[in-house]
Amino acid sequence: MGRSNGWGQLDYQRLSAPWASALTLFRFAGAWAPATEEIDSGWGVWDSDRPCGALLAERAGSTGMLHGPVVVAPDGAPPDAAIEVALELVAGALQHAETQGMRTLFTRPQGQDRIWIRQGFIPVPEAELPAPLRGRPGAGLFGWRGGSALWSAAGRGAASARPPQKP
Repeated sequence: MGRSNGWGQLDYQRLSAPWASALTLFRFAGAWAPATEEIDSGWGVWDSDRPCGALLAERAGSTGMLHGPVVVAPDGAPPDAAIEVALELVAGALQHAETQGMRTLFTRPQGQDRIWIRQGFIPVPEAELPAPLRGRPGAGLFGWRGGSALWSAAGRGAASARPPQKP
């Protein structure tokens, strides 16, 4: 006798305004979400007709800020099943980012480090966050750059943070 994972057939979809299903999940989970006019894109997952996962993104030029993923697993679902759903949502966001010319994505890890690290995000200093995306709640900052996870602060404000060198 096989053990059920609690989910039926999951359906992953890109979301569009007014973002109601995603915002409902964020409120249910007590997660912060940007105002609807600040949301650029989103991804969701449904179990039949019930939304059970969402990820939202803001955009500032070629940079974005991801919020979530929020996954609400049914009773009886093993813990790793929710992580796999979250990974699929992030993978969809990364694929979309590359096709839309977004070179850098940021997120607040919110205890989901395992998800972000698996997808190529690395911890980065707050100074890397562009001004239009600052002021979001949460501690810590992870960044993804074109899937490479190679990061350099050269020429991006790092020099102004260092004291001048004596000759």
